[in-house]
Amino acid sequence: MIDLPHSPAADRNKEPILAQLTEILGERGTALEIASGTGQHAVWFAASLRGWTWQPSDVDPQMLPAIAGRVARSGLSNVLPPQQLDVTAHRWPFTQKFDAIFCANMLHIAPWAVCVGLMAGAARHLAPGGMLITYGPYFEKDVPPAPSNLAFDESLRARDSTWGIRELDDVVGEARRNGLALAQRHPMPANNLLLVFVVS
Repeated sequence: MIDLPHSPAADRNKEPILAQLTEILGERGTALEIASGTGQHAVWFAASLRGWTWQPSDVDPQMLPAIAGRVARSGLSNVLPPQQLDVTAHRWPFTQKFDAIFCANMLHIAPWAVCVGLMAGAARHLAPGGMLITYGPYFEKDVPPAPSNLAFDESLRARDSTWGIRELDDVVGEARRNGLALAQRHPMPANNLLLVFVVS
């Protein structure tokens, strides 16, 4: 059996994220996952949220076979074939709208233009009543940053000057410019946040 790429971080956070998704999402719907990476989240969430059809995607075409392989091994019928998606593109490769768009651990490992593209694309592709759900670390005004997040931010910027943990106010402002409003903020383990944006 061919070894598939594995993310320890995805294993660590999949259970707390699923616990929140179970509370936030309805019984059924369609979800687009952005930056699916290894596909671990897609398989884990789809296995528990059986009423949801899960569409994984990633900007890196080399990750698509890994996602497809993990889905095939899972035997799940509610996960669609992975699609290549660059969120900064003016057109995404989907004609349908989604009840939920989920994106974990992307905004801080990408240039700011990726946040701009995520918000614009989500606004175009969310169905009425749909939600954009993001997960990851953020810096918040009037909230002292955790030392681990400061160190992480420094390491990210050392790798690429366009990367770094984003200011929550900046992300919320970009969402607002695209007609999305922050509706829920959920503190998560390891100084992360799960955020829910809705069409305002």
